[in-house]
Parts: sequence; structure tokens; C-alpha cells
Amino acid sequence: MGYEKIAIIFLVLFGGIYLFSKMLKRVTIFEYERGLRYENGKYIKLLRAGNYWHSTLRTTIKKIDIRPKYLTIPSQEVLSKDGVAIKLSLVAKLEVTDSSVAINSVEDYETASYLILQLALRKVIGNTNIDKLLENRQELGQQIFELAHQEIETLGLKLVSIDIKDITFSGSLKQTFTQVVKARQEGLAVLERARGETAALRNLANSAKLLEQNPALLQLRTLQALNESSGNTLVVNLSPENLTPIAQSEDLGE
Repeated sequence: MGYEKIAIIFLVLFGGIYLFSKMLKRVTIFEYERGLRYENGKYIKLLRAGNYWHSTLRTTIKKIDIRPKYLTIPSQEVLSKDGVAIKLSLVAKLEVTDSSVAINSVEDYETASYLILQLALRKVIGNTNIDKLLENRQELGQQIFELAHQEIETLGLKLVSIDIKDITFSGSLKQTFTQVVKARQEGLAVLERARGETAALRNLANSAKLLEQNPALLQLRTLQALNESSGNTLVVNLSPENLTPIAQSEDLGE
């Protein structure tokens, strides 16, 4: 009988220790995490990094990763204000600022953020013409940010940044835009040539007017060309009539 009592006591103690170990649990919360403590299903408080013991009968600790997250919105086909269909994708950086709100306010805060950004993207593109959209790509991301950040803050998150990743068009639109760019470049080239020709004509007109007012300059320019020429034959008419303007100029100079 003595051995039987010892065995019973041992089993009771072993069972008590086993039940106690099941009822008491340790949770480790790392530096990049936060813990949410619930008592009988009710949120009690936020736990920071450390080790925590709790009873599994009435206490639950839920951990949440608070490291920054990058949320990608894949290609969305949207109509611009002037009816052009384009596809855009963007990347958003999010941070958890209030863990209790992020977990308790919505079922999945990442999915909710995705939908908010998607709707903001469609709204901004729908109110923007295609030309302005292509010229102000950076402003487009800023407009989406301004439209979405306040609503995302209600989820216990912070919208850090938004970047437009890709803008693509259909095959026919790509060809059309290529032709437009080519035509624009050709137009700029023609304009530049016209400006050059206009400048040359203006210089010639100024030279002709100057020679008309000072005939002696023509003879001086001829002599200069003769001096600069090498290996060429230059015929110069040095009749007295042609030399008279030079003589007159020298007399004036005296």
C-alpha cells in the first residue's frame, strides 16, 4: 500500500505540473514587434519588446510586425480624363504607428490600404489629361499621396511615400505616341534650320547695307581675301575709278 500511495502522489504531482505548464505560457516579443494583450477576448494593453508569461485560460497575446512594409499596386488599367486607356503600377511604403488600431479596426490592414490606394489612383488618373500625366509623373504620385494618406492614418498606419513604377499603353497607342514624338522632333529641327537661315539672311542684309553706305569696304574686303587666299587665282580690277573711293576715304581720315 505504501508504494501505491507514492505512485498516486507522483501521478498527481506530475499531472499538476503538466497542467500548470499548459496553462502558463511564455511569449517573446522582439524589438521589431509589438504585442497586444487580451483578457477574456478584450484588448487590455500594448506590450513592447521582452518576455511575458501569461495564463492560456484567460489571456491571449497577439504579436504584430511593425517594420516598414512596401505595398505594390500592380498594373491597373484606368481611363484618363480625355478617355485614353493606360496601365499604371505603383509602390507605397507603409509604417505601423498604432498597433492596436491596425489590428482591431480592420480585419487586414494591408488589404484595406491596398484598396484605398487603388481607389485614389483611379480617381487621380480619371481627373488628369494624358499629356499632363506624362509631363508631371512625380506630381501624380504626390496627388495620390495627398488623397490617400489621411484615410490610411485612420487604420493606425503612416503612408511614408508613393512612387509610380510603370506607365504603359496599348500597342496602337505606343505607335501613335512614337509618331507624335518623331513629328515633334522633326518640327523642332525644321524650326532650328529656319532660325539659322533667318539669321544668315539678316547678316547678309546688314552686310549689304553696310557696303552700300561704305563702298570702300568692298575693296578692303577684296584685298583681305587676296591676302588670305593660297594657291588660287584672283582677278582684281584696279582701275582708277575703283581706287577713287579708297583715296576719298584716306582724305577723310586725314
